[in-house]
Amino acid sequence: MPALTESKSQRAYEWIRDQISAREFGPGYRLVLGSIARDLDMSVVPVREAIRRLEAEGLVTFERNVGARVTLVDENEYVFAMQTLGVIEGIATALAAPHLTESDLDRADKVNRRLRGLLDDFDAHRFTRLNQQFHAVLFERCTNPHLLDLVHRGWTRLSGLRDSTFAFVPGRAHDSVREHREILELIRDGADPLEIELAARQHRWRTMNTYLASRQR
Repeated sequence: MPALTESKSQRAYEWIRDQISAREFGPGYRLVLGSIARDLDMSVVPVREAIRRLEAEGLVTFERNVGARVTLVDENEYVFAMQTLGVIEGIATALAAPHLTESDLDRADKVNRRLRGLLDDFDAHRFTRLNQQFHAVLFERCTNPHLLDLVHRGWTRLSGLRDSTFAFVPGRAHDSVREHREILELIRDGADPLEIELAARQHRWRTMNTYLASRQR
């Protein structure tokens, strides 16, 4: 029975997280345990466990006399999430680089060409999805499972804070595609791991800084 409950909790966790990522449950959305349990055809116990996990990841907040809500958009939280993701994704990419095959790099390059193809008829949400695919190719071969878990959590948390940063700063997409090419070139050339790490980190932080600059205009 405990294993069955755990399985249901995992299913509830993944479903709620997907709803948050897809913006079906937007920032501030109240998560009603009974309603979610009915939708998933399960008791409220695994749903409550799933929401506790999401609360630990920062995607859900619990308010007294209100209950669980999807975390509200907070500019400071966005900055913290981007700063953190820049650091851990940079290290993960550097550690993964020696293990990336030519096939991996070609696949990343193909995704980046698709991103470049979106620039003229820009779709921020599609661009963001493909952008994540590009970076996943580069960091998924990281040999440190703890770092990899942190990167995945960072992407999940970020998706809860902003549907797409590129929706706010579409001009950043052009530079992002160019920087992708530069990171790929560093990896193909066997650059020093620290150079790869810093390039990946600065790439993430430039998106953050561009967004912040747009908010000050």
